[in-house]
Amino acid sequence: MIHEFSRTELLLGPEAMERLKQARVVIFGVGGVGSHCIDALARSGIGHLTLIDSDRVSLTNINRQSVASHRTIGQYKTQVMKEQIHEICPKIQVETLERFILKEDLSDLFENRPDYIVDAVDTVTAKLNIAECAVRLNLPLISSMGTGNKLHPELFEITDLSKTSVCPLCKVMRRELKARGITHLRVLYSKEQPVDVSGNRTGEETKEGKMVPGSISFVPPVAGLLIAGEVIRALAAGHQAV
Repeated sequence: MIHEFSRTELLLGPEAMERLKQARVVIFGVGGVGSHCIDALARSGIGHLTLIDSDRVSLTNINRQSVASHRTIGQYKTQVMKEQIHEICPKIQVETLERFILKEDLSDLFENRPDYIVDAVDTVTAKLNIAECAVRLNLPLISSMGTGNKLHPELFEITDLSKTSVCPLCKVMRRELKARGITHLRVLYSKEQPVDVSGNRTGEETKEGKMVPGSISFVPPVAGLLIAGEVIRALAAGHQAV
């Protein structure tokens, strides 16, 4: 019988589709990378999604985030995303958490052992905490490195953190994870030199008071779709990584 994912099943086969239906994926961050990743996961038939983000949609999210429009400004990103997922497929189970996850929360959050974890947050501390917990519990994780101030999504690649270069965030993550005894982490990153936006301002401030990075419609979404592809191929094949 024809269904939402008939054409995906044509590619992957019914057994793989059943594996995707039974899969549980936890996504940290429902922004430029995360929202497009989640959309692709939902459109591939992932059966259970947990969305974690404490932010609400703002005006300047509109240029790159699938949850953002003038209608959704002020709403929790997780709730907007949940609504979009159920418009795609009402049968997908969606859990949401609208708060910043602390290190001590992670073990409880992963108690049911998700089949894959996606880190699409933009704070180093959170990334380190997620990676440390996932490694300790032997859970598959892919982490998005920086996508801000970039114009060439074709330069994104997925590899082990130990093989990365150029990206400043990768350098910090390598150093900090090494200090925690972790030398391997699946990441999406780019060797593109970022555009210098110093001296330019939008009138916003980040929570940490740092300068807001530039972004554009076609860069973070590509990163999200590449991550989704990595997760879907692995889960469809019954593997943790490909």
